[in-house]
Amino acid sequence: MEFEKIFTHADANGELRLLQLTDTHLFANQAMGLLGVNTFASLQAVVAQIQTDSIAFDWIMATGDISQDHSARSYQRFVDTVQALGKPILWLPGNHDMQPLMSQTFSTNGVCDTKQVVSDHWQLILLDTQVPEKPHGYLSDGQLQFLAGALDDYPDKNALVLMHHQSRLIGCRWLDQHNLKNSDAFHQVLQGRSNVKAVLFGHIHQNYEYQCDGVAYIASPSTCIQFLPLSDDFALDQQQPGYRYLTLKADGTISSRVKRLSGQAFLPDNQSQGY
Repeated sequence: MEFEKIFTHADANGELRLLQLTDTHLFANQAMGLLGVNTFASLQAVVAQIQTDSIAFDWIMATGDISQDHSARSYQRFVDTVQALGKPILWLPGNHDMQPLMSQTFSTNGVCDTKQVVSDHWQLILLDTQVPEKPHGYLSDGQLQFLAGALDDYPDKNALVLMHHQSRLIGCRWLDQHNLKNSDAFHQVLQGRSNVKAVLFGHIHQNYEYQCDGVAYIASPSTCIQFLPLSDDFALDQQQPGYRYLTLKADGTISSRVKRLSGQAFLPDNQSQGY
């Protein structure tokens, strides 16, 4: 499918400011929860925290697993909640999402389908790693060609690539078996392109930052449950939900930080063995 690219301008400092929300796992029934956490309530709390923090940002990046039950109502809940922030939303699907319904619901509510945003000093490229009914990720030839073409079209602009699945092993054995299965092909496209500064992803429900070959690999906490870092087997972390704020600077550097909810309002059921 072809998507029209969006052209936008940086702020007065030449910066592009992003907010990442990921892995919301919403249900049609707002009373439903995931492993002991009410996912709608936790998303509402994260959005309320963002409003309280009064952070200036330009775009909201929703990096997949928006729904847990594949319902139109879950996607509607996401839009209704996040649009209160008053900024445009960019999105890509996760392994739990029903992409046709996701796209239809978002489009009906004025959320654009674009997968490429071009600014004064940066471009954002959103990739689809979803394999229907499978937990792992894969980039089709079309997606790899889209990535290469976008990078070739703007070699003078810094690039932030976004996807749902991790393309590098993160040290969680149970999660790494559900990574991007053709990561070698993905990294081959990046090879030799020094303008690619970072890969931003979801899926792993934890804060992760790693630098390799000049590229920063960055993941963010879920807005609901958190997975324990460096765990061989499924394990939940006791940290609270959160979001990530990124500033893409004119010189190609990135300033980024994670903000979590305070307190212990959204602790998971630590006896859970999976989901």
